[in-house]
Amino acid sequence: MTTTTDRPDTPDTVSSFDDDDYPAYTMGRAAAMTGTTAGFLRALGDQGLITPLRSDGGHRRFSRYQLRIAMRARDLVDQGTPIDAACRIIILEDQLEEALRINEQLRRTGNHPQTVADD
Repeated sequence: MTTTTDRPDTPDTVSSFDDDDYPAYTMGRAAAMTGTTAGFLRALGDQGLITPLRSDGGHRRFSRYQLRIAMRARDLVDQGTPIDAACRIIILEDQLEEALRINEQLRRTGNHPQTVADD
């Protein structure tokens, strides 16, 4: 006798497995996966580097993207960078990457912002 489990096969269910922003990991699992502690992950949240979503019960849930950021912060802290400085470095790196992406996109489309000449 075989049994089947009804599993919704909706685009939302299927895509959540591939979605880097899907909050799939609990605090304990996130700490284990990143080689850190729950306190370290909370400190990253306090610094504004990551903001985990909350479950209906109020528990933090982390995405794979957030775990990669946490591991980058851990690497910097392991090299002797204070946690607040590590968070600021990562935020600035992210802002620079976004600015470079926008500049490249503008270059490709030919939409250069107009510059104002000094009088």
